Amino acid sequence: MPRRPPPDADPPLLVACALGIERFALRGGGRGGAGPPVLTLRTGMGPQAAERALAKALREGCATARSPVVASGFCAGLAPGMRPGDVVVAEATRDHRPAAPDVICRDNGPLLRGLRQRGLTVHTGLLRGSDHVVRGAERAALHAAGAVAVDMESAATLHAAVRAGPRPVAAVRVVVDAPEHELMRIGTVRGGISAFRVLRSVLPVLFAWHRSLQLSRR
Repeated sequence: MPRRPPPDADPPLLVACALGIERFALRGGGRGGAGPPVLTLRTGMGPQAAERALAKALREGCATARSPVVASGFCAGLAPGMRPGDVVVAEATRDHRPAAPDVICRDNGPLLRGLRQRGLTVHTGLLRGSDHVVRGAERAALHAAGAVAVDMESAATLHAAVRAGPRPVAAVRVVVDAPEHELMRIGTVRGGISAFRVLRSVLPVLFAWHRSLQLSRR
């Protein structure tokens, strides 16, 4: 676990992901420029693991009470026409547990502009949480209910983040699985490589978003 930052330092950006390959991509995208540190937290798979890991990181002081939190990694796209390598920026996340409130993701403008300037296809809307891999009819039902994508950790991660105190939050996910490109089909490896490369390229945009937040608060 990273060391506690000095009390007078700018708040570090905390980027949470579930898988080792996601962390590898998010740590390897290159930083470029000075600024507050970026902490990359591997939470493990599933909403419970994500919530526990994020709460522990904040409780132990590796990030500060003002640290922005980004949930990132891969996701399953729900809308017809989505392809591996498309990017999803959540307007809100909704947990799979009915009692959990939606988490609204504000301050998304710099993220959307930065990603589109890189020539990426970006979708925005509701990002749903799940406690299992979603396929087939369930995928269609979630899309009919208004979601553009689903993953197992983002909603739980952001729920834990805002429960620990008010802070900027965002979820930026790369589609690796889509209605016409399910993981079990031929082309999965090629789609996975495409998604990995895009996730790696997302990191500088997260840095720029973080810097914009700090500048707006000075």
